[in-house]
Amino acid sequence: MRREMRSGRFSRLFLAVLFLVAGCVKVGPNFAKPEAAVAPNWLEAGDKQVSTASEDYKDWWRVFNDPTLDRLIAAAYRQNLTLRLAGVRVLRARAQLGIAIGEVYPQSQQALGSVIKERLSERSATAGGAGNFWQSTLGLTASWEIDFWGKFRRAVESADASLLAAAADYDNALVALTADVGSSYVLIRTLENRLNIARRNVDIQQESLQIATARFEGGTTSQRDVEQARTVLASTQATIPTLESQLRQTKNALCVLLGLPPEQLTDLLGRAAAIPAPPPQVAVGIPADLLRRRPDIQSAEYQAAAQCAQIGVAKASLYPAFSLTGNFSFQASDIGTFALGDMFQWRSRSGSFGPSFQWNILNYGQITNLVRVQDARFQELLITYQNAVLKAQQEVEDGLIAFLKSQERAGFLMQSTAAAQRSVDLAILQYREGITDFTTVLTAERELLTQQDNLATTLGEISRNLVAVYRALGGGWQLREGDDFVPDSIKKAMAGRTNWGKLLAPAAHTPPPPEPPRPLIRLPDW
Repeated sequence: MRREMRSGRFSRLFLAVLFLVAGCVKVGPNFAKPEAAVAPNWLEAGDKQVSTASEDYKDWWRVFNDPTLDRLIAAAYRQNLTLRLAGVRVLRARAQLGIAIGEVYPQSQQALGSVIKERLSERSATAGGAGNFWQSTLGLTASWEIDFWGKFRRAVESADASLLAAAADYDNALVALTADVGSSYVLIRTLENRLNIARRNVDIQQESLQIATARFEGGTTSQRDVEQARTVLASTQATIPTLESQLRQTKNALCVLLGLPPEQLTDLLGRAAAIPAPPPQVAVGIPADLLRRRPDIQSAEYQAAAQCAQIGVAKASLYPAFSLTGNFSFQASDIGTFALGDMFQWRSRSGSFGPSFQWNILNYGQITNLVRVQDARFQELLITYQNAVLKAQQEVEDGLIAFLKSQERAGFLMQSTAAAQRSVDLAILQYREGITDFTTVLTAERELLTQQDNLATTLGEISRNLVAVYRALGGGWQLREGDDFVPDSIKKAMAGRTNWGKLLAPAAHTPPPPEPPRPLIRLPDW
């Protein structure tokens, strides 16, 4: 009796110590934000067109003051399929978190029930050598590996970070989407302007052809002037199909961004308009702002954090795993004085309960190398994070220098275009009056087309380079603030196929901020 009491006390003491230690021990490293090389300021910060004032760039496209661009970005946000794909991946990461949380609780639970008929050998000692008999069983069995070394809690940490990374990937997809729509729209307007320039030059060159033809018919010039005029005219006309093809392809690409099949986009684009003009000054903040604003940098950090926790998951396998196992059932048979109807009588109960442990001592080489693999993978992601910070700064610097220098180029092209226009007017006038030959007219017309086309292309590059700057600064993802990651139509379709419980509600899959400590134990997602 005393021995049983001592045994019971020992078991309770063992379990109390086990739960206490399980609540505080976690093997493996704790994640800390990695160091990264960040410049103190931008190389172009001294330019008068660049301001280091901080901006959130929530709706950077509004700096162009173009309602059509505003409508296109709003439509792309609602309809883009790549963005929807990123939103569904957030749901998947949330479900993976639910799996990790569930592992903290008893990992194996089964309800057992059976009704069998057995025949034992007449020589069997069981049941007095009974031959045929029926036996029924109904019960429960469960096994719970106690999270003694923090393996399951580390897995929850990893899943938490993976969910945050999935949300950051969604934001990064939104940054890319707004930039791609803005860049495509600017390119469309640029191609439209280049087409107008080519068509205006066709009109000018047709007029020159008429003059050359009239002078040839009047006997004041040779047929060579007529053929040269036709050559230049046909060459200019040949550029129009190429520009129309590029325009159509750009519109097709924009249709994909809008989640639409290829169409003319007449309702959204309207008539041809001027190339969106940039503001006189651009606020870019300081390089350190990229660490908090660019979603791809945040994603790289969260992926590293998720992998850091995986080191602890692997390292826990180096230590013994403590478990609690038990079963309880009712059993009945028709052997001897028993009857099948005795199933639910208390005296028909049977069960067992107790602790156990498992230690993979002979697999230490494999487990140790698995820990090393996870640590190497973690180091890879730390380097990936540092590289992402460097690339982000490069992209901003590249965009800024391209933006500023393309504006300088545009200034010179405006002067050369104006001079080329005056040259054409004078050459045609002098040729009409017989003062100069037709070669001067041809040269002036070719140069006018070249300078006008270069100017239109450069004006488009200015705006597209500014879009690249805003993309590099990580602007645009704030557009989704207050909205869900997945539209209602997709959630409705998913709920129709699978029981998602409460996980489709926005609050359920919106990642919590990483700073506040999360509870060690959370309720499972049923």
